[in-house]
Amino acid sequence: MFLHNLKYEILDSLRAKALVIWLILFPIVLGVFFKVAMGNVYENDVLFSKIKTAVVIEEKNVAFDEVMKSVTEGDDPLLEVTYADKDKAMKLLEDGKVEGIIFANDELRLSITGKGYTQSVLKSFCDQYNSQARILKSAFEENPLKLMMIADDLKKEVKSINNIPLSNGNTDICLQYFFNLIAMVGLFGSITGLHISITNQANESKLGARKNCSPTPKSLSIAASLIGSFLVQSICMICCVTFDRFVLGVDFGPKLPLVYVGAILSGITGVTFGFFIGSIGSLSEGVKTGLLSGFSMLCCFASGLMVGDIKGTIEANVPIINHINPAAVMSDIFYSLNMYDDYSRFFRCIITLIIMSAVFTILGFISTRRKKYASI
Repeated sequence: MFLHNLKYEILDSLRAKALVIWLILFPIVLGVFFKVAMGNVYENDVLFSKIKTAVVIEEKNVAFDEVMKSVTEGDDPLLEVTYADKDKAMKLLEDGKVEGIIFANDELRLSITGKGYTQSVLKSFCDQYNSQARILKSAFEENPLKLMMIADDLKKEVKSINNIPLSNGNTDICLQYFFNLIAMVGLFGSITGLHISITNQANESKLGARKNCSPTPKSLSIAASLIGSFLVQSICMICCVTFDRFVLGVDFGPKLPLVYVGAILSGITGVTFGFFIGSIGSLSEGVKTGLLSGFSMLCCFASGLMVGDIKGTIEANVPIINHINPAAVMSDIFYSLNMYDDYSRFFRCIITLIIMSAVFTILGFISTRRKKYASI
């Protein structure tokens, strides 16, 4: 009897239009929008790349030539230089093919059209060059014998800070939106959990009335429904992660198998949450579905699905919310796998979801089984 109920629960879930729309189609569409809107934000705005610059030589300067060689060569060059006359350089700047023009004479002059990060770097470069050129010129005029000593001091690189990466993971700031997208799919599993509660209560649905009249124990019927929903929801979570990783090319880091584990557990937590909410009160299925969807979206908003830095703001002011918000805990699983080499934060989030799932399931069973009906 258990396997019979399990089979038809899976078939019933697969036929549900809400499941197809909210757990399969909607995440795919939203994931594509995220990729289109934010696909190159990290590369363009966060990662530093060599700055395209036009150089106009107004007067030959050996020192300037040496400096340009040092900033355009090597493994991590600062500038990508195009030498041109003034007219061609201005045309390149107007067409947006270079970020600025450096006019080389006794001192450097800079021509730019914007006030972005790259323009600030160019200005800083020119200011530093001019400052050191003045020091050398003054030293030559006052005491030519000290010129070489001063020049050597200026060439020395003073490294007071070691460049140590904070993480070996993908530091793309846009990745958090995909973490929250997976969390949203997990929470939307609450719709199937709600359906389980409704279809096992005689006062909520005709199917519930028939189930309560059947000889099958109510606990057995609910257990079969839950396990069937867990399986279907797990398939949806696997499809979501697979589509994001292998179709959209989202880099979840080197621990992809554990990402699948976290996604599956997130989906199970969503189902149990919906099961618990559906067992409370006697509101209609439509009202409960609306309230549950609204609450799920509120949780997703607080975890950063719509506003990326909202989760950090909440953590700074009311951190307890992030610890009890299911969507925040779910997204934190994927964040910790990507950013940290140890698994302490990952296991803490996993344990939190397991506890949530157990509590929701137990409360849902208690609330559903205790309901008795005078007549059906």
